[in-house]
Amino acid sequence: MQEELISRITIDPDICHGKPTIRGLRYSVDNMLELLASGMTIEELLEDYPDLEKDDFLACLQYAAKLTQVKSIYKIAS
Repeated sequence: MQEELISRITIDPDICHGKPTIRGLRYSVDNMLELLASGMTIEELLEDYPDLEKDDFLACLQYAAKLTQVKSIYKIAS
C-alpha cells in the first residue's frame, strides 16, 4: 500500500518547476502539506479540491515521512 500511495507523487520538470506534485496535476505536495499543517482536515480539502482523492493527501504525508528518514544528522558550524 505504501508504494501504491507514494506512486501518486510525481516529479516533472515541466510541471510546477519540477516540484513534487500529486498525480502530475498542478497541486504541489508542499502546498497540500501546508494546508494540512494549518489545521485543515482531509475532508475539508476534498471539498476545496474535488479532483483530488483521500489517498492523494495520504500520499503527501507518506512522501513527507520518507523525506525525514535520514541516516545521520550533522550540525553545521554557525
